[in-house]
Amino acid sequence: MKLRFSMTGLAAIAIVAGACSGSATAVPSAAAGASAAAGASAGAGASAGAGASAGAGAGGGIALLLPSVDAARYEAADRPDFEAKIKALCPTVAYAYNNAAGSAPTQQQQAEAAITNGAKVLVLDAQDGDAAGTIVTAAAAKGIKVISYDRLIKGGSSPDYYISFDNEKVGQLQGTALLAKLTADGKTSAKVVWINGSPKDNNASLFKKGAHSVLDGKVTIVKEDAMANWKPEEAQQIMEAAITSLGKDGFDAVYSANDGGAGGAYAAMKSNGVDVTTKPMTGQDAELAAVQRILLGQQYMDVYKQIKPEAEAAATLACALATGTTPDAALVNSKVNNGTIDVPSVLLTPIAITADGSNGTKSIQDSVVADQFYGATSVASICDAKVDAGLPAACTKYGVK
Repeated sequence: MKLRFSMTGLAAIAIVAGACSGSATAVPSAAAGASAAAGASAGAGASAGAGASAGAGAGGGIALLLPSVDAARYEAADRPDFEAKIKALCPTVAYAYNNAAGSAPTQQQQAEAAITNGAKVLVLDAQDGDAAGTIVTAAAAKGIKVISYDRLIKGGSSPDYYISFDNEKVGQLQGTALLAKLTADGKTSAKVVWINGSPKDNNASLFKKGAHSVLDGKVTIVKEDAMANWKPEEAQQIMEAAITSLGKDGFDAVYSANDGGAGGAYAAMKSNGVDVTTKPMTGQDAELAAVQRILLGQQYMDVYKQIKPEAEAAATLACALATGTTPDAALVNSKVNNGTIDVPSVLLTPIAITADGSNGTKSIQDSVVADQFYGATSVASICDAKVDAGLPAACTKYGVK
């Protein structure tokens, strides 16, 4: 049986929300805000939803089910890194891929199709961590193994494995870096607008918990809300409402759970005449547009998660399960309780990054550039004057080379 890569409608979709792979050419301007990117994301999601429902098989093999096109990482990194490792480790195992484009019902249908078609392993990044429990229950009834990828699945039967990052640590890194920056700027009891991730994503609750554990009692939260579906335009609306109620000078910083949210908040501040360079902001995922914003002083920090090791660990485990091989015991390094059991887990370590590596973080040069996170042309992509005329000088200033 030959390896088959299911090329659904998503394969041709341009990478959105500011990040890119080595071959991507369309990169939203860091200075142009998130409005255009948000619109592109919505359009991509609509077309992806139709295309992605086809070819959900992987009879006797592995089905990769990703949740969204609103976060650039999935198409730019998770998918290609996973597929490359599958091809290297188990090239004779059948394989199929689908992206739910932000729809839990669509993901349910895609999973049901994979189960019906006889997949042996589902690698599932749940759009809705609670609702996805029904997928695990259906898979378990057929003897199909489920790897909960990046987001923990809760409810129903429990997944066989969980692969992600220490997500409470992500929030702690965000809170620690933001507090250090505010302290260095002489801001005491700083006023913070707080934008959480989707309540449907268990990771978002962990980011929130970690950040609150650092910042509670040390800052004043003047508005806190959540992106319902991790969409940049949702964060933009939250930030617009905050500026309307608080005024341009009624806050000192922005906590954003991820880079998509930071892009939306940036767009709202920019359109309302707020000097974004005076409002330190957090992010997560090291999307290209976010790294460019950091260099330009428009976002303070990011959390860099090395997606390749995560995707490759998932592929390694999936190949073992699909071929009836005992997974390497050294791969599993922890257990995480999903409300039902302690799920055998692979947890990786997130990294806080800033332009210069100050306040206990790593610099952009020593993280995403050193790892060629955006491919062999990482420096050229980051420092592209066509994106913003100030980027080449910023790259020189911070040693990006």
